[in-house]
Amino acid sequence: MMMMKRNKWMGWMVAAALTGGSLHAVEPGDEAPAFTLPDTKGEEVSLADFKGKLVVLEWLNYDCPFVKKHYQSGNLPALQEKYTGQEVVWLSINSSAEGKQGYLPGEKLAARSEKEGNKASAILLDTSGKVGKAYGARTTPHMYVIDAEGKLAYLGGIDDKPTTKASDIEGATNHVAAALDALLAGKEVEVKKAKPYGCGVKY
Repeated sequence: MMMMKRNKWMGWMVAAALTGGSLHAVEPGDEAPAFTLPDTKGEEVSLADFKGKLVVLEWLNYDCPFVKKHYQSGNLPALQEKYTGQEVVWLSINSSAEGKQGYLPGEKLAARSEKEGNKASAILLDTSGKVGKAYGARTTPHMYVIDAEGKLAYLGGIDDKPTTKASDIEGATNHVAAALDALLAGKEVEVKKAKPYGCGVKY
C-alpha cells in the first residue's frame, strides 16, 4: 500500500514537471512580467491596471486534485475573500490549452468558478500559455505575490504540505498568506520562494 501511494505521488510530481514549452525563470525581486489577458466576460485585464497594489496570481485548473483540495475545502475562496477585502487584487489564471485538461471557454469557466466558490478579483484565460510561461508557472496551483512596486515578493507553492489531503491544510504554513500579511504590515517577506506543487500546467 505504501509503495502504491509513493508511486501515485511520484506520478503527480512527474506530471508537474512535464509542462512543455519554454518556461522563463523569474525570481523574487524581479519585475513582474507585464501582461494583458481576457477575463471570462471577454474584457481585457492588464497587470498595469493595478499599479501600486498588491497582486496575487494563482494558476488554476479545477480538474487537478491539488486544486480541488484547496477549493472543495474552502481554503482558497476564504483566502481570496479575506485579502480582496483588504484591497489586494487576486487574479486566477487558467493556462490550459484548448483541448487539454482544465480548459474551459470563458462562459463555462465563469460558471465553473461560481460553482467552486472562486472569489478572485478576476479569472483570466491564458489559452496560448504565453503568460504562464513568462512567469515560469509549472503547476496548479502555482502562486505569485507581487508587491506595490510591481516586483515579485513571493513565488511557489501555496503552502508547505504538498498533498491532496484537505486535512493537511490546518497544520500547513501558508506561504501566500504569510507574504501578504507581511507586505500589508510594511514588513519584509521572510519566505520569498518555495517549491511549487500540484499538477503540471497543461500548456
